Amino acid sequence: MPWQSITFELAEGPAQALSEALLEAGAVSVAIEDAQAGTTQEVAQYAEPEWDAPVAWRLNRLEVLFDHDADADWILHAAARAVGIDVPPSLRQAQVADADWVRRCEAQFAPLAIGDRLWIVPSWHAAPADPASVVLRLDPGLAFGTGSHPTTRLVLRWLAQTLADDGATGQRVLDYGCGSGILAIAAGKLGAAQIDAVDTDPQAIIATRDNAQRNDVALRALLPNELPESAYDIVVANILANPLIALAPLLAARTRRGGRLALSGLLANQAAEVMATYAACFDVRIAAREDGWMLVEGLRR
Repeated sequence: MPWQSITFELAEGPAQALSEALLEAGAVSVAIEDAQAGTTQEVAQYAEPEWDAPVAWRLNRLEVLFDHDADADWILHAAARAVGIDVPPSLRQAQVADADWVRRCEAQFAPLAIGDRLWIVPSWHAAPADPASVVLRLDPGLAFGTGSHPTTRLVLRWLAQTLADDGATGQRVLDYGCGSGILAIAAGKLGAAQIDAVDTDPQAIIATRDNAQRNDVALRALLPNELPESAYDIVVANILANPLIALAPLLAARTRRGGRLALSGLLANQAAEVMATYAACFDVRIAAREDGWMLVEGLRR
């Protein structure tokens, strides 16, 4: 049975916000491309209305998939209202057969190199031939995290470097706000000894467990109230500014003294406030940046 699709273009910042709202309102999936370059980008997990900030957003093309009997127009307008933007004036509506949608999605996602040796590889692609490569198998889906968004890439590169510099043997890692589990699974692939992954969304817990099993990585995927009292050597969180500020006491308590913290999902104009919040317990600095997004690193005192 054919799906309904709606395609339109929007600046990158509001596109990310609207994409998350569309999924929450009932869309089946959202595919995002750079409208100029044609390269796929991923939807940020938390969407905040920051597109009035001085960031040079690219133009994105969104293709939104709906069930054949869904009220696509109502879902689109409800999502736009939820994030406080206008529905784009130019919409292209169509019906898409199952096979066409699958082929289109598969064509958009290719193996993605993260640093020197980590690769994110969809199931329909062959793994790199280099035996030294660390391969994480992950298919694009509704849970956030396929590695194609800058906020995810920033943490993946940081994890790869940190586990290489510190030595992964014996390292205990916490991924708070795990989505698809990509960061937790990458930590396991890179040699971490024990990995816990936490999310408030039960579907993210299911996705993380499934993806970990597919990658032969042992981890615990838990709701926040299920996480035992413990401190970790490495804590990562990719969930944008406001949640990170609210979580500062919790993440500080979960990081052992001398342990390391990575916070991602921050725009340039948000980093200072987040750093000030965490400075009470951490020595903090901006460790990396990409396309207007920042990664803040902390060393627990």
